Amino acid sequence: MFTIHAASARRIAILLALALVAGLAPARAQNPDDLMPAESAAKAKVILQQTIDALGGPAYLNVRNYSCIGRYAAFEHSGALGAFMELRTYRELPDKERVEYDKDARIVDIYSGQGAWTMDRGGVSDLPADAAKEFQDQLKVDINMILRYRLSEDGIVLRYGGTDTVDLKEADWVEISDHEGRNVRVAIDKRTHLPIRTDVTTRDPKTNEKTETGRFYSNYHPIDGIQTPFQISSFRNNAQTTQTFSESCQYNTDLASDLFTRAGLDARWTELRKKMKK
Repeated sequence: MFTIHAASARRIAILLALALVAGLAPARAQNPDDLMPAESAAKAKVILQQTIDALGGPAYLNVRNYSCIGRYAAFEHSGALGAFMELRTYRELPDKERVEYDKDARIVDIYSGQGAWTMDRGGVSDLPADAAKEFQDQLKVDINMILRYRLSEDGIVLRYGGTDTVDLKEADWVEISDHEGRNVRVAIDKRTHLPIRTDVTTRDPKTNEKTETGRFYSNYHPIDGIQTPFQISSFRNNAQTTQTFSESCQYNTDLASDLFTRAGLDARWTELRKKMKK
């Protein structure tokens, strides 16, 4: 039988406590500044490939179109809720979108390439001249467009941005820059490899004023093998601007050929006018 004296017991307890603390302490996170550019790019590329695989791999990359039904909330500068409505969104990749702001499709916005139109109670009209350009600019920094189309572009630079806690999750940051000065930072969940957040910084060419826009992705659901975030929250300079809650989504369905055209919108307006006259 072994006999341990009080002094020895205290010493053992201290050593055990130190060993336990050492075992629980997380390994020192890799400093992204310690990596050479090629190493940083390689690490970022591995993380983004894990993200593509987690989102659905080939099924995710081969999406042709999708449609979602849900609720949309817009917030005022004060933070108060400004609007809350049903929303139906249709997307034909890479650059066509139709948004219906009510279940009867009486208010509709369409973006198609360099064209943009709207329909409301007054009929069909062109959206402001810069609307289509703004839509195209937003596509350039959209994480899904980047993962599906832009990673192989000339001039794309990848950088590993280190680890952080984002939305209460341990995450890796990856930075994606292009030759036109766009910079997108993406936080990737280290456990699931799914995107948690994107940050985009832009500057006004006239005033040089900086604008930061952020987007949080959560409540993922697998649909046809594709992980789909059912909640997306958008921020501008740290103030929340919108929040979207999806109720259902579909991928690769047979969408009508005129769904994203001005002619199709004109036809829809004619149909609505006939109903109103009855």
